[in-house]
Amino acid sequence: MSQMNRRRALQLLAALGTTGLAAGCGADDDTGTASTPGSPIKIGLVAPQSGAYKAIGDEILNGFQLFLTLNNQQLGRHPVTLLTADEGDSAKSGKAAVDRLLSEGVLALTGVVGSAVMTGIRDTVEQARVPLIGSNASPTSLQSVVYIWRTSYVLDEPGRALGEYLRQQLPTGGRIGIIAPQGLGSRDVVEGFRRGFGATDPRLAGAPIWTTDAPNPSRTAYARDIQTLLNRDPSGVFCYFAGPAAVEFLKQLYQAGYRGRIFAPGFLTEGTVLDDVKPPEVARVETALNYSADLNNTANRVFAAAYRKTFNVSPTTYAMASYDAAQVLDKAIRLAGASPTAQQVNLAMGKIGQIDSPRGPWQFNQPRTPQQKWYLRRVEPDGQLLSNVLVTELSTQG
Repeated sequence: MSQMNRRRALQLLAALGTTGLAAGCGADDDTGTASTPGSPIKIGLVAPQSGAYKAIGDEILNGFQLFLTLNNQQLGRHPVTLLTADEGDSAKSGKAAVDRLLSEGVLALTGVVGSAVMTGIRDTVEQARVPLIGSNASPTSLQSVVYIWRTSYVLDEPGRALGEYLRQQLPTGGRIGIIAPQGLGSRDVVEGFRRGFGATDPRLAGAPIWTTDAPNPSRTAYARDIQTLLNRDPSGVFCYFAGPAAVEFLKQLYQAGYRGRIFAPGFLTEGTVLDDVKPPEVARVETALNYSADLNNTANRVFAAAYRKTFNVSPTTYAMASYDAAQVLDKAIRLAGASPTAQQVNLAMGKIGQIDSPRGPWQFNQPRTPQQKWYLRRVEPDGQLLSNVLVTELSTQG
């Protein structure tokens, strides 16, 4: 990195109240001299801009924009115009968003929160031959793709990581009940847990209980299913909920009298969920996720400090995966040369190697998803607030 750009990076980070150099930061060529910016490019970001999952969409936008801020609004030495589109809550609305961004001439796409949206836009993206670096949705059914990459994880992985852990940790007399909403993503997560724990293990308290799948459930939406669950007398509960649905499930489970341990993918307590629950409702919650804001590595110290300074909240896995999507594009566009095409960028994606990420180093595997570490987190008070605190490393998945 040249002295000019090193000084610029330090100035940016100092303004954000951070120290060190941003991961992936720098617009230098391999000789260590400052390079002339290439031609302007457009990147399209697809995420919810309204509805129950708007908060996740905001975090995805924030993560991507933070990388641009720390890198002079450039990716691969090219000035970037970031175009956004609302994915909505269905495959139809997601396809309309992608079609609009493609008509704007974007070099690449990123984002996508909903599994149904990701599945619904698959053919559009593949036929357009424009790379999509998804930063959230990643259903197990998304196979044999050429232009779709993901910086998050495949949806069965958090359940599998927790299942493997609990298979070893749960006492012989313990019983785990499983409850989750109907839906593509839920079935992926639950099947991952059952594979990791053992689908025929006698400590499973019956078949999974499937609840209503509502982004904004009522205050009694889960009451009947929770009672069915509690009638099985579980010592632990494995569940899968996110956003407003997670808040309601945790409240209703506590109101029903359950005081045992709760295990879930990290979505259960990620983002704004902990702002809307009371400490007793999450007193025994442990989650598996590929990221924790308190991970102690250089890339995360830079990222987390900059994110907190810029947005006044701790970063989430959604923001981190979007930040990494920008890192990936930065590397791929740089490899693609002075006048990159979408096809050249996609080809370069397979050559970028290891990513120095806030989650820890990772790299793409053959299915175009990360091979990465998974962590166990526990909800604990942090002053007046609740936080997801790192407990231990679980396993490597992917």
